[in-house]
Amino acid sequence: MPSYKPLVCEYRGELIDLTHQGYICIVDENSNVIFSVGSPDEKVFYRSSSKPIQALPLIARGLDREYGLTEEETAIFAASHAGEKFHIAALESIAEKAGLTEDMWIMKPTVPVSKAANEERIREGKAPRKFYHNCAGKHAALIITQRALGGEIEDYWKLDSKVQQEVLRTVALMSECREEDITVGIDGCGVPVFAVGMKNIAAAFKNLACLDTIKDEGLRRAAETFVPRMNKYSHMIRGTGYLCSIINQDSNIVAKGGAAGVYGCGLKKERLGISMKLADGCEDVWPFILSEIFKAIGYENGETIEKLDALHGPNIYNDNDTLVGHWEPMFKVEIKR
Repeated sequence: MPSYKPLVCEYRGELIDLTHQGYICIVDENSNVIFSVGSPDEKVFYRSSSKPIQALPLIARGLDREYGLTEEETAIFAASHAGEKFHIAALESIAEKAGLTEDMWIMKPTVPVSKAANEERIREGKAPRKFYHNCAGKHAALIITQRALGGEIEDYWKLDSKVQQEVLRTVALMSECREEDITVGIDGCGVPVFAVGMKNIAAAFKNLACLDTIKDEGLRRAAETFVPRMNKYSHMIRGTGYLCSIINQDSNIVAKGGAAGVYGCGLKKERLGISMKLADGCEDVWPFILSEIFKAIGYENGETIEKLDALHGPNIYNDNDTLVGHWEPMFKVEIKR
């Protein structure tokens, strides 16, 4: 049975209306668990939080340079983009430079996640398309890498393909676990998705933040190249007003969320890795939990905490902007070094 615990309670007036359960895990620079809620060994699927890791094989092989891709364009390889015009322009440019066509992407045509972007699409009379899918950037990296490895492009989504086996190897190395200990499923976009322990997700984001702890030299050099792009071009990682773009504006942080409530975050100066998983899949809770953790560890960048609180602070308002309740954390971070 799952070992998840209560993380956040939502109060409506003085009565608990909802309880969000899940896991939190924090590791130090040596990947030692220094705080956890629920078992740090509990396996969860990375979902899209693995995208910064899955981008590394392409960067390690210098394929971005080979095709003349800009740093801003490559940032979308780690993205769950919201379908804004600058996202689509980057994908179109990547496809043109790399000699790809949109029909090579395996997902069905869809519409932008961003409400504003989708409304603009409707006004302009544009049809759904594959590039609007939030995972299209990851798929671009997979297709390009599959071709470079000598595999058939149309097989890039299969677990036994050359690129997916390379991704599996990369996820294992960055997560500090064995390939055979990774549980593989199928993600919403049709490619393999990987499940590891909460402590392993935290370790992976610690590695992305503390590049000197990455044991594989090729992946370390790739991360040294790629992680700063996530900070410099954070708008590519999700989009206007979204957590993943806002938090990566802080150059001390590398972070990425995934479907079903999973989130990974690495802190560079503090040399920490953080993972969380909401059992109910609620994403609204992410900024509140991160803010509580940052405050507890004395995080220096108050501006980042203010941005997290602006996304979702402790107060709950209804549709008429009336204060109707509040959130309370059910955990207290106590770091043992």
